Amino acid sequence: MLKKLSILFCLLILLSISSQAAGTDGSSSSKVESDYDKAVSLIKSAKKYEKKNKTKKANKKYVKALSFLIKSNEKIPDNADTLNYLGFTTRKLGDYVGGEKYYLQGLALEPNHNGINEYLGELYFVTNRIDLAKERLEVLKTCNCEEYDELKEIIEGTKKSKY
Repeated sequence: MLKKLSILFCLLILLSISSQAAGTDGSSSSKVESDYDKAVSLIKSAKKYEKKNKTKKANKKYVKALSFLIKSNEKIPDNADTLNYLGFTTRKLGDYVGGEKYYLQGLALEPNHNGINEYLGELYFVTNRIDLAKERLEVLKTCNCEEYDELKEIIEGTKKSKY
C-alpha cells in the first residue's frame, strides 16, 4: 500500500511540474497571445495613430508588428493572413518591393484573399500601375465586401490613399 501511495504521489508531482512547464496555472482564463495576435493588435493601434497624423508613432507600431509577423511566419509558414499583414506592414514602412513580394506569396496560397487583393491593389495604385490595381479590383468584384469598395474608391479618386 505504501508503494502505491508513493507512486501516486510521484505521478501527482510530475503532473504538477508538466502543467507549470506548459504555462498553465489550472485556470481557464490564462491565454498566451500568439505573435500573430500581438502583431494584429499593434497594426490596429498604428492605424489609429495614422488617422491622427502621428506618423512616427504609427511607424514604431508597424516596426514592432513586423517583427512579430516575421516570428509568426517562421513558426507557421504559408499562412495567407500572416503574409497579408507582412505585406501591409512592409508597405506601410515604405518597402513596396518587399510588400509586393509578401502579397504575391499570399496570393499563391489563396488567390481570392480579400485583404491581399485590396492591399496589393492599393500598392499598385500608389506605384502608378493602375491596370494591375484594376485587376485586383476585378478579383474582388463579386465578394460583396468592404475591400472592394475601399479599393474602388481609391482607384476612382474618391478616397485618398495613405502611403
